[in-house]
Amino acid sequence: MTPNITLPGFADPVAQAQATFRAVLDAMSAPGSLHAAGVGLSAPAPLCPAIAALLLTMIDGEAPLAIDAASAAAQDWIGFHCGAVFTVPAHASFALAMACPDLATLHAGSDEGPEEACTLLLQVQALGTGTHYRLTGPGLQTPATLGVAGLPDDFAARWAANHGLYPRGVDIILCAGTTLAALPRSVAVEPV
Repeated sequence: MTPNITLPGFADPVAQAQATFRAVLDAMSAPGSLHAAGVGLSAPAPLCPAIAALLLTMIDGEAPLAIDAASAAAQDWIGFHCGAVFTVPAHASFALAMACPDLATLHAGSDEGPEEACTLLLQVQALGTGTHYRLTGPGLQTPATLGVAGLPDDFAARWAANHGLYPRGVDIILCAGTTLAALPRSVAVEPV
């Protein structure tokens, strides 16, 4: 048994999963807004509490998960607490990453089934600070600004290619500490 497995999941699984799911729904409906998740959760290294809360809420044996090499130390915890089925990025319903991957390597859904696209759970250094992006599109009556530390310099170009696939494309949930924000594929992102 690895030390990570001994770290607990949610203390109150139903209430905490519901609160995390509500935070994700609110973040997706108001792109760029910041929401609390994973407060009080002891996350296994290298995961932040918000990412751990997302995994406990969204991952199960029916939602295949791809993880990057930097997340491998937490794989046993994820498997034990979430019942995760691990797969390669091209076949994943969810992907966990500590650094932004090439979005084209993730399943973007199909014209007949855009809802089958992958959701990327991406841990970043900080939210609310760093490089600022202007967000426009559905869910935003006026443009929003989101600060993110830890995205690659060419993120806006990567996102533009993903956004151009709409209604297909990858959705991203960004996490840092106990905070999350969402970038649905329908939103345009430009550096400020």
